[in-house]
Amino acid sequence: MKNFAPRWLVILPLLVLYSISARPWIHSQTGESGSGMPGLDKLPTVKELPDPFLMNNGKRVRDKADWAKRREEIQAMVLYYEYGHLAPAPANLAATEISSKEIEQLNATERQLLLTMGPADNLRFHLILTIPAGTGPFPVVVKGDLCWGRVAPAMVAAAVKRGYVVAEFDRTELAPDSADRTRGVFPSYQEVDWTVLGAWAWGFHRTVDYLMTQSFVDPRRIAITGHSRGGKAALLAGALDERIALTAPNGSGFGGAGSYRVLGEKCEDMAAITNRFPYWFQPRLREFVGHVDQLPFDQHSLKALVAPRAQLSTEGLGDLWANPIGTQVTYVAARQVYEFLGAGSRIGIHFREGEHSQNEQDWRALLDFADLQFFGKKVDTRFDRLAFPDAPKAFTWTAP
Repeated sequence: MKNFAPRWLVILPLLVLYSISARPWIHSQTGESGSGMPGLDKLPTVKELPDPFLMNNGKRVRDKADWAKRREEIQAMVLYYEYGHLAPAPANLAATEISSKEIEQLNATERQLLLTMGPADNLRFHLILTIPAGTGPFPVVVKGDLCWGRVAPAMVAAAVKRGYVVAEFDRTELAPDSADRTRGVFPSYQEVDWTVLGAWAWGFHRTVDYLMTQSFVDPRRIAITGHSRGGKAALLAGALDERIALTAPNGSGFGGAGSYRVLGEKCEDMAAITNRFPYWFQPRLREFVGHVDQLPFDQHSLKALVAPRAQLSTEGLGDLWANPIGTQVTYVAARQVYEFLGAGSRIGIHFREGEHSQNEQDWRALLDFADLQFFGKKVDTRFDRLAFPDAPKAFTWTAP
């Protein structure tokens, strides 16, 4: 594995200074819109990855019942400060088949659908399914990156050969990748404070809505994935929807699987991402530029929301902008939550050489992990191998 000269060499020694001001914060009664969330001036400094087991009342999680309450607290913070909230599921989702054809070389059927939903059926997006021959029920891999083109034929073939449905949708039909709030979901839900990433995550949820109605789909074995900004949306979607059995962001970086506090060499940071893509996030996140150690969570907290369901991060070692060491750090921290819940084998990480892409190596790792998690199949791929084994630990707390 490659060795980098990461910024954690400067950042992590500060962890020993874990500030006395990093005591548990109590909900302020003057939070914006009655949210109860404190503003930046009321948030303590926490140099290390915040303790996911420390509840807002100052007590620590003791058992699974406490964790359920703490999980609600973490979700509320993540949505308030980072992603905004999502609209509720519409009751009127419908699908219209546009085309269906046999793909003989795959022994599969390709179906193209239009999903409609929302107020006055105003919202719509396309869904392409590649379904193995037979009656199923089949596990499914959902990818929201159709805006960048179809999943590569070799990757689709690999999934179908293993008996997986591949479902592809265009997340930008739900929200354009811009600050334009006159299109997509925004005009239909003007009262919702969601962001582009939230809208894209909502698209994963609506795709799952449809899949759950289909007899050829195994509703217990639905996996979602996405690359880069699509990976950020996939991780958020998996954190918020317990029907999703496996969440697998790829190269998702800052605002995805990468840490906010632990930054490697040449990686994106809070200022860069909120300057270039402010519409991806709740505007409150920008307040933490220069104050990231006052953010009351880090991305291990988002990963913890997925637990105990399966989760895999796939990363390229040459993809420095996406902060591969920061993704390792959040994996190690989130694994504490998984182990506390008795699901330590359900979280994984996979590194490869190479740059910023979701390639056949990443896809094969995803399918191997899905085979392992869904069917208990023996696979050769390791999902606990750290690319940076000498990296200092980014936290001092332990699971109860």
